[in-house]
Amino acid sequence: MAEARLRVYGDTSAIGGCLDVEFADGSQALFARFESGEYVLVLSDVTVAELQNAPDAVRALVSNLPDAHVETVLFTPEAERLAKAYIAAAVLPPKMWADAQHIAVATLAGVDVLVSWNFKHVVNLQRIRGYNEVNAELGYPSVEIRTPREVVSD
Repeated sequence: MAEARLRVYGDTSAIGGCLDVEFADGSQALFARFESGEYVLVLSDVTVAELQNAPDAVRALVSNLPDAHVETVLFTPEAERLAKAYIAAAVLPPKMWADAQHIAVATLAGVDVLVSWNFKHVVNLQRIRGYNEVNAELGYPSVEIRTPREVVSD
C-alpha cells in the first residue's frame, strides 16, 4: 500500500524563504519535495492573497508546481471563528490577524504540518501551546507547527 503524501501548509514566509539567504536551504529543500510530489503544498486563499504582493520570483515558485502537488483550502466562517478565538484567548494580538487566519485554516484542513519562518507569532512554543489549547477547548485537533528545515531534515 502506498504511503500517503505529507500535506504541508506553507505560509508566505516559508515560500519566500526560498529567496532569502538565511532560510533558502530549508525552503528550497521543501520545495524540491513539493516539485517531486513527495509532499503536497497546502495553500490557503489567505496565502494566495498575501502572495499577490510578493516579488514575481516568489509567486513563480508556487505557479511552477504541478497542479497535482498543490491543494487549495479556503478561509471559511468556521476558520474565522477559530482565528477570533486565538485572539480572544490572547494567543495572538489583534494586529496579527493574518497569522491567526493561517493557523485556523491549517487546523481545519487537518494538515500534517504548518511550516513557517515566523518565529515571533507562529513557530513559537508558547504560542503553539496556546493555539492547541484553544483547539482542544473547541473540539479541534492540535496543529503541528515547524520550520521548513525541521520538516525536511533526514
